[in-house]
Amino acid sequence: MNIEDQELTISVEDYSLLTDLYQLTMAACYTGEGLEEKRASFELFVRRLPEGFGYLIAMGLAQVLDYLEKLQFSDSQIEALQETGIFDNAPARFWSLLKSGRFIGDVWAVAEGTVIFANEPILRVEAPLWQAQLVETYILNTINYQTLIATRAARMRDVAGSQATLLEFGTRRAFSPQGAIWAARAALAGGFDATSNVLAALKLGRKPSGTMAHALVMAIGGLSGSEDEAFAAFQRYFPHSPLLIDTYDTVAAAQRLAEKVKRGEMTVMGVRLDSGDIAGLSQKVLSLLPDTKIFASGDIDEWEIVRLKEAGAVIDGYGIGTKLVTGSPVNGVYKLVEIDNIPTMKQSSSKQSYPGRKQVFRRWGEENIISGDRLGMMWENYPNEEKPLLELVMKEGKRVREGESLDVICDRSTTSVISLPPETRQLENPLPISVQISDSLEKLTKDVMGSFQCRGESLL
Repeated sequence: MNIEDQELTISVEDYSLLTDLYQLTMAACYTGEGLEEKRASFELFVRRLPEGFGYLIAMGLAQVLDYLEKLQFSDSQIEALQETGIFDNAPARFWSLLKSGRFIGDVWAVAEGTVIFANEPILRVEAPLWQAQLVETYILNTINYQTLIATRAARMRDVAGSQATLLEFGTRRAFSPQGAIWAARAALAGGFDATSNVLAALKLGRKPSGTMAHALVMAIGGLSGSEDEAFAAFQRYFPHSPLLIDTYDTVAAAQRLAEKVKRGEMTVMGVRLDSGDIAGLSQKVLSLLPDTKIFASGDIDEWEIVRLKEAGAVIDGYGIGTKLVTGSPVNGVYKLVEIDNIPTMKQSSSKQSYPGRKQVFRRWGEENIISGDRLGMMWENYPNEEKPLLELVMKEGKRVREGESLDVICDRSTTSVISLPPETRQLENPLPISVQISDSLEKLTKDVMGSFQCRGESLL
């Protein structure tokens, strides 16, 4: 316990301890009170969408299921917890549970790539109380972050159009190396074409994509005295990669390249613009290099893509990093909705949740545009024009179907966005789909609130 691990890398064996302390202390308390095996249901949802968002794209389920399948405590981990002294009063059965326990619960979830709105469950865990509680931190981390990235990616794809190439360049700005891997996956699933993250690309069966940095131009150009020599050197080894031409004078570089192309000395497949008046520069570069693809980078987001298009920019693709992998968080929460078949709810001011195990029923109108959602009870009947979104994806700790490919998830993300009304897709003051509360859920909510009032419980 006193030896520092400065590397701080995460392995599958670390999953069990990658949690907040209070998940473990609550599990110990449940065990001491004899509640640990009570069947509990927790639902993950957002109370409100991030500011300026009209929807979210659910993402991260694959990693959640992988985590749950592999969750296990080793003897050394249990010993490390015991050595902290925090659990000196914990019952002996708590340690037995950790040692022998694997996740044996059920998971219901919406498919990755599905659009969801506030108060709609993205995922529900039904398991023994101590297990359902223990997994909260990892699940929230995974779903919240990947959902943010996938949603940003889908918005950028929507405004850029289907023909533009979108490249994920966010590894150096992501919140951690692990976050960078997840960001790359979520971006691809949300509609991006490729990632510059080599590890993520190869793990996901994709080819990594990238260009070059100013450092290469400055290094080779500085030693040789020629920016053109830097371009020529890079092309000798990577003839199909775009050249970064804004290290010094963008237009002058494009002019020299155009002259070499005319003389048949080289072929320029693409160039990247990373600074300056990108809209104006793209027009000048196109006039000089009409057969060359033009890529833009440098603090690009969905708003900048729109601005560039309105300014007449001629851009074939965008390299997007910081504004994709950072930003306002998706504040998903994970709340107990049922314990031992008893519906429960949080009634705190501004943080009220709905009780009971729920289902999202979606209906579509003309041209397959979503016309509305209904939040109801899991057991409710529904008309033919509605479709339930939450599906059983894990039964007794085992997946009930094979995982989906990124291509399938990406197609679903694209279809989901296309199915939204224009006012929900727009960047300026988007209007989320209205979510109705079913009569059964409304009645249950009033009944649960009434039962608390009868017992004299505070609603604040």
